[in-house]
Amino acid sequence: MAKLPIASERLIDEFGPHPYSLPPGGFSAVGEPDRVVETHCCFCGQQCGIKLKVKDEKIVGFEPWEEFPFNQGKLCPKGVKRYMQDEHPDRLKTPLVRAEGRGFSPIGWSEAFDRVAQALRRVQEAHGPDSVAVLGGASLTNEKAYLVGKFARVVLGTANVDYNGRLCMVSAAAASKKVLGIDRAANPWSDIPKAEVILIAGANVAECAPITTDYLWRARENGAKIIVLDPRMTPIARTADLYIPVRSGGDIGVFNGMLHVMLERGWIDRSFIAEHTTGFSELERVLAKYTPEYAGKIAGIPPKLIIRAAELWGPAKSSFLLHARGIEHHSKGVDNCIAAIHLCVATGRIGKEGSGYAMITGQGNGQGGREQGQKCDQLPGARDIENPEHRKHIASVWGIDEKTLPGKGISAMEIFEAIHAGKIKGLFSLCFNPMVSLPNQGFIREALEKLEFFGAVDFFMSETTRHADILLPGSLMEEDTGTTTNVEGRVILHKKVVDPPGEARQDWRILCGLAERLGQGEKFRYGSPQEIFEELRVASKGGIADYAGITYEKIEKNHGVFWPCPSEDHPGTPRLYEGGIFGHADKKAHFQPVEWRPAAEEPDEEYPIVLTTGRVVAHYLSGNQTRRIGGLVRQTPDPYCEMHPRLAQKLGVSDGEPVEVESRRGSLVVRAMIVNTIRPDTVFVPYHWPDERAANRCTIPALDPVSKIPEYKICAVRVRRAADQTDARGLRPTSREGAR
Repeated sequence: MAKLPIASERLIDEFGPHPYSLPPGGFSAVGEPDRVVETHCCFCGQQCGIKLKVKDEKIVGFEPWEEFPFNQGKLCPKGVKRYMQDEHPDRLKTPLVRAEGRGFSPIGWSEAFDRVAQALRRVQEAHGPDSVAVLGGASLTNEKAYLVGKFARVVLGTANVDYNGRLCMVSAAAASKKVLGIDRAANPWSDIPKAEVILIAGANVAECAPITTDYLWRARENGAKIIVLDPRMTPIARTADLYIPVRSGGDIGVFNGMLHVMLERGWIDRSFIAEHTTGFSELERVLAKYTPEYAGKIAGIPPKLIIRAAELWGPAKSSFLLHARGIEHHSKGVDNCIAAIHLCVATGRIGKEGSGYAMITGQGNGQGGREQGQKCDQLPGARDIENPEHRKHIASVWGIDEKTLPGKGISAMEIFEAIHAGKIKGLFSLCFNPMVSLPNQGFIREALEKLEFFGAVDFFMSETTRHADILLPGSLMEEDTGTTTNVEGRVILHKKVVDPPGEARQDWRILCGLAERLGQGEKFRYGSPQEIFEELRVASKGGIADYAGITYEKIEKNHGVFWPCPSEDHPGTPRLYEGGIFGHADKKAHFQPVEWRPAAEEPDEEYPIVLTTGRVVAHYLSGNQTRRIGGLVRQTPDPYCEMHPRLAQKLGVSDGEPVEVESRRGSLVVRAMIVNTIRPDTVFVPYHWPDERAANRCTIPALDPVSKIPEYKICAVRVRRAADQTDARGLRPTSREGAR
């Protein structure tokens, strides 16, 4: 059983997280670096270019990489601190085995491989191939993501493989495929400054994708009008031309309401609709009832805001729509995204310079991480695992009988439900921290404790890997070579800068070593990540996400290559859907009428307040990396509960005072942050912290029926003063400057 071998406090003492502030040699001059390597940031989906400085085989600093076109040298607070994790004292440097009552003990690689292989084989022999699940990460390179899917399906023969990108942008992906036929941002970011109107829905751009802010400011300098939909007046909303404080879960009301007004006033492109789309007449019938008054009630806003948004968006000659998790993290997340895309397609403003649509990728390789086959329903090239022709192609590349290739598995949250139910007995994961990132934390802990075996690969011990039976030390991004695919669909190259420390190994070598122990070594004989990429190119050829014409050399020469790129003489495809040619077989966009429906859990008398969750600029995902970097910890040391003054007055809460936020699943105590920039019926808690400070103690595991994404953005809570619990929870004063 994967219970903690010792108290978590003792594990933290030994393995962290410990905030660490000094690079090798300190901040004093260390002399000229031995080399400077052009590579990319390891954090969010923007994947900014950066130069890392190396001295005595240690990363000692960075320089801006001004020539890389996406960020042109600009970096966010995480980017300028990212190198601080390389020589961190918390780094895992040797394989570890659980030692009951003592914590973890180091073992050699040979014994570690043997133990993992024997345990996985034992579980599957007793309970069947699907009794073991594999979880990957959307921060893994394309090469590693490809291997995760191949390892699960070829070596273990399990259908149950998924990744933490399931928590990111799968709703946007499903919506794009349904309407447009392709899962990718439709335009390069260079189109943003050319748009007359930009609509930003559910995206805290300034904190979650800071470099994108520069593109928006350039658009504003060119005269663009900016519309923002969000329950919170985020930094980007404070200077918007129109801010719409939509109720969490009410986004369809705004999108359908805008389109209703645009239909009435003739602000749609009927010739484009007739020539390049299907399904519009049915959509028209659905939209008839979404008057500004009806839509406003759904969205919790005055009808005039919907009318004004339509007046800005409708008659514009060019426009760009951006959205992120704010409209995606819902049990109707796919429908939210579909309704947003309709605004672009109905006006014919997509596939054109300065007119387009994009989802803002959250995780480092959130785009490429699902294209290469570690998603439970996809094979490399974004192929459908249930399509016979797609299965046949991948089976031929892998050298296996198509009949042995497992079918569609279950998603990440469903995997934990199956563990909890006793259907899955073994788990192997890479760089996934569900004890912080999945909803209903208590349920996730109970599931982990029921496992017969849990093996994991990571470079720091996370709150999840504290439960592992075997923990294998993997590699940071800068300790290996590999590609990722950024927010635009641009495939870029991360260069190996230094070797992993101690006995730590590159992740792909770990997977290959385990494949050897499990009798499939001949199918995992790679000498380098480039060899893996060459196989990936063949596997993706002819698929939607076609990388066949992309090479490492081509990426370096062109500062990245946009897929699809079907041949080496093809330049890549920065802008999709040009000429009104979409990704479906009929080359048309398919309107998909959607209706608003309530969230899985709406506020009531017992739990009257909406809780929504999200990120802050100083931290990344579960915080397993950023909560170890001293400067970022000081910027935002703790989570907090953002609330409106009217709600605070009603609750009798003062600014900085501890409050308890409680749902039907759990509670946490954090400091109140009283602001005028949030709806009075809503509170916001960032989610990067674990244990007693975890926002996901409260969130609900309701899933979108299509994307299986959890509903992080709305659940019902009650909030009350908790001054008497301050000392017990060890709260520190919240840094207002860092948090907002």
